[in-house]
Amino acid sequence: MRVTFLGTGSAMPTGERFQTGILLEAAEDRLLVDCGSGVVHALATTDVGYEGVDTVLLTHHHLDHVADLLPLLKARWLAGAESLEVVGPPGTPDLVRNLLSVHEYMQDRIDLTLRSVDTDDRFEAAGFSGEATATRHSMPCHAYRLCHGDEGDDDVDPPVFGYSGDSEAVTELVEFFDGAAVLAHDCSFPDEVDVSNHPTPASLGDALATADAEIGRVYLTHLYPHTEGNHETMLDSVAERYDGDVRFARDGLSFDIR
Repeated sequence: MRVTFLGTGSAMPTGERFQTGILLEAAEDRLLVDCGSGVVHALATTDVGYEGVDTVLLTHHHLDHVADLLPLLKARWLAGAESLEVVGPPGTPDLVRNLLSVHEYMQDRIDLTLRSVDTDDRFEAAGFSGEATATRHSMPCHAYRLCHGDEGDDDVDPPVFGYSGDSEAVTELVEFFDGAAVLAHDCSFPDEVDVSNHPTPASLGDALATADAEIGRVYLTHLYPHTEGNHETMLDSVAERYDGDVRFARDGLSFDIR
């Protein structure tokens, strides 16, 4: 499985990071997880391109995770693509239909498949197997564990990629990712910012340390401007509590999980 961070920013642009988007590739399958502002541009810089992604999996419906949905739809239509599937938490079909009601000229340009998944659901999307759980955020939001193939079906399980969506640091959420080779986790602000609905390094480090979970590597993402210039301090704060492999994600970072 190949993971590419298309956007590692947040609702407040920094000029250095697009809003949230992660591209997963395995064999001939491609899945886009979240589609914030700038993600279509970032896709255009990859070998896959926006033509090569026909399924989007949303964590939730905040603007910085869905702003490029219609730009993706239009770009695919203009490029000659015939379909797009959008999957996400309950209400996702209504979200897309409501967006299209504002931009009526985009109605029926391509074939749309819209569906939702509930927490604790196991589901398939673009050849990937997924499982969803609820996060602790200001609106309903899913975290996902994703793999190409089914966990437990082979002698050697396929590697698991975990993504927290937007969430406070919660021990039970970390335990949901037990066995993940890589976890991309929200770490929006440094410790000195008093915040709810998102973690700080200290709260995330505590959750990682107290959880009964084995995780290969953690990437910090969904980064507000407040984090710029504070990366080392933030990593030190996590390391005071948790001795695992923790790094900052950045736009364009791409790697294979084997």
